[in-house]
Amino acid sequence: MPPKKKSTKQASAAPEASSPERFEKELKDLAAKAQEQGGWRWFRKQASIYIRTGILLTLVAAACNASYLALTPVYGAIPTSVWHSKLVMAAAFAGWSGNVWLSRILPFDPAHLLPVFAAYIPTVQFFLFSLSGTLTARYGPAVTELLTLFPLVALSSATVANLLEGADLSMLPSFLADAGPGIGSWALFKLAESLTGGYMHVFLGWSFLTSRVGYEILLSLAYTLFASSNIAALAIPAMYHTSMLNYHVPTPAATAKLNSTLQAEDWLLLDRRESTTGYISVMESLKEGYRVLRCDHSLLGGEWTKIRPTDSRVSEPIYGVFVMLEAVRLVQIPEPVPDSEAKALVVGLGIGTTPSGLVAHGIDTTVVEIDPVVHEFASKHFTFPANHTAVIDDAVSYTASLAETDAKFDYIVHDVFTGGAEPVDLFTLEFLQGLNTLLKPDGVIAINYAGDFMHPAPKIVVNTIKEVFPTCRIFRESPEPDAETLAKEGQDFTNMVIFCKKTAGDITFRDPIPADFLGSRSRQAYLMPRHEVRESSFKSSEDGGIMRKNETQKLAKWHQTSALGHWDVMRIVIPGKIWELW
Repeated sequence: MPPKKKSTKQASAAPEASSPERFEKELKDLAAKAQEQGGWRWFRKQASIYIRTGILLTLVAAACNASYLALTPVYGAIPTSVWHSKLVMAAAFAGWSGNVWLSRILPFDPAHLLPVFAAYIPTVQFFLFSLSGTLTARYGPAVTELLTLFPLVALSSATVANLLEGADLSMLPSFLADAGPGIGSWALFKLAESLTGGYMHVFLGWSFLTSRVGYEILLSLAYTLFASSNIAALAIPAMYHTSMLNYHVPTPAATAKLNSTLQAEDWLLLDRRESTTGYISVMESLKEGYRVLRCDHSLLGGEWTKIRPTDSRVSEPIYGVFVMLEAVRLVQIPEPVPDSEAKALVVGLGIGTTPSGLVAHGIDTTVVEIDPVVHEFASKHFTFPANHTAVIDDAVSYTASLAETDAKFDYIVHDVFTGGAEPVDLFTLEFLQGLNTLLKPDGVIAINYAGDFMHPAPKIVVNTIKEVFPTCRIFRESPEPDAETLAKEGQDFTNMVIFCKKTAGDITFRDPIPADFLGSRSRQAYLMPRHEVRESSFKSSEDGGIMRKNETQKLAKWHQTSALGHWDVMRIVIPGKIWELW
């Protein structure tokens, strides 16, 4: 029998019976699609929050480094660092805790003020620098950053807090969800501060945009891109001032304007450059007739332009201490070495007064200088001869590698100083032991140290030197002040030169002959050391012991006081307005 045919009604009933299942499947597909789209929106929102937070923390970290760099030519590196970290931390806390209050009182997003604050920083710094003589190095950096960097950090911190309020931290334990954003933001900021600081230091001076003011201009533009709004138009006057009227911008037009102002003060800027050790410039006093090499708020040396020695191979230095270092040749040894056969190593260049004298006497001289711009300017603008061996390197690593060879020197001159403090690594026991290795058995070393005799630092340095070199004599650049002067000034900041030998026995100097003076009146007056330092000259009762490479805090902790005293001395040597104009 043929199979029974389904009726039309029965045939159409089958799909109707399956429609609830199909409808349920479609609903599930729509729900999955909606969930997928919602999850993607959630992911994009969270990613945007963290990316914007990371960018903002990087910008403010770079702004902190730029602010520090901008202040060092006027206040020096150490005085600038005293309040810097404390102010940054206080500003970050103020912004983080006050973000809600700030959002309530402002009729717009607080982030829109970031480009304005960033743009006004170089302008406000420019005007505040003219008050540095009144504010002094003790309070000037704090006041300047309180009015410039503090608002920017606080506003950035508030913006970060606002951004992270939208972060979904529900997957974390409650205690982490509460504390995580603050701790994580601070950790990321400190990491960004370290990284941007390193890169900004490496590229400093490569171009206009990587100068001190150039970094601040770049940051203001970056903030504008981060939080663009019509409010950014308020920054136009500041940008105009920075581009047209700020002497500190390293452009030919700004330098010409600067020289017009300096010449009214009887000074002239010959050259300037941002470099690894600071802001380097060559300035000349038109009235007094001398030229100096500057590094931040310190002088590396100078020479008279209106007084010339009869020997054209050398200049007439304005500082006697650099001439005194040449007395390393006058120390009597059992078998004197002719200058033509002698070899000298000079650590630290300045304008090259001491190595120039050694070269003029025919001594084979090697100079180790970490800053290539210092070497360039010494050769270009001062009487520093070309017939020497130049090593542009860190003295610690260079001398350590040299000590592994058979290199030996008859004379070593250790002369490193800038900004009121010496690089502490160059006064450690280990570094001095390396110099001892490089010195011939009958060789002589002369070490220049500038410090305040009322503090333990000079005594620590002398203790460390005597631990390596058993026979030493110490001389001051100037006579020891009397008790009344000490009480009045509250400091005894001066240079001292320590002459040492490897062998036992007294250090004596031969009488100089006319040829030793190289036709220079400064050498006639200052070549022979005169003001000897006795044990009683060190006023501090704290001995301090010796300093090893892992104990540099012994010396570093006194650098703040020493640098502040040095800042005061520099304002006497060169008028304050000249320092402020860079």
